[in-house]
Amino acid sequence: MARKKRYLRATMADGWVKTIGPTAAPFTHFWRIVAVLDNGKTEVFWGHSKSPKEAAGKKTALAEAARQRGWTSYAFEVVELTEGKPS
Repeated sequence: MARKKRYLRATMADGWVKTIGPTAAPFTHFWRIVAVLDNGKTEVFWGHSKSPKEAAGKKTALAEAARQRGWTSYAFEVVELTEGKPS
């Protein structure tokens, strides 16, 4: 039997909201990296994962990524996804 499709919502600490879906994937957490470049501009990388451990694992490679890409700073956040209606 096919899994029920649902909409998932991530609300970050700064109020930014990301809606994912419709999806039947078993995602539980959302992660986001906001990187500041040498020229003052920002790049945002994001994704979703099936566990908090998987999401937190993204942080492991951040220091190396920052060095390789020349980021002056970065912020990493993980939040739990909640089911919601499409926005």
